[in-house]
Amino acid sequence: MRADAQRNRERLLDAAVNAFTTEGPEVTLESVAKAAGVGIGTLYRHFPTREALVEAAYRNELSRLCDAAPELAATLSPDKALRAWMDRFLDYMTTKHGMADALRAVIASGGNPYAHSRDRMIAALAQLLAAGIDAGLIRADLTADDVLVGLSGITFAAGKPEQRAQAGRLLDLLIDGLRSQS
Repeated sequence: MRADAQRNRERLLDAAVNAFTTEGPEVTLESVAKAAGVGIGTLYRHFPTREALVEAAYRNELSRLCDAAPELAATLSPDKALRAWMDRFLDYMTTKHGMADALRAVIASGGNPYAHSRDRMIAALAQLLAAGIDAGLIRADLTADDVLVGLSGITFAAGKPEQRAQAGRLLDLLIDGLRSQS
């Protein structure tokens, strides 16, 4: 893909996430294209249907979350990298909840935007946990699945944007529970 086409695609995905999260599933594709600074023809060249746009926007957010793990692991101490990834997980889940109606429409049309989501998140978490365990900072008796369930519980209990401070305190509590006692 040409560089300008890739930039347009990224702008469209960012605009779609914002629009579907804030305005809901009925947002017009014309308004998404306008917010991205492109014409409607450009949107349709990249995403021939509304469902294709919603699914691509969701998958892009998932990729941003999961692809952050190696970068965080390379730039922060293992415990701080894990905590930073948890913050990104909260952002991802807030976006996912905001896009829930649009994602349900994708599922109703036969798509499966969630295929491989859990596997990708488990792999990212496992990498971060392994680094923490190797450094002696994180307990070795937990799995990435355990931590993902804990994170999911936090987003269920305090996942709204206005609950962000509480969610942060709960993440700190979770990190404290993950710390090695040695």
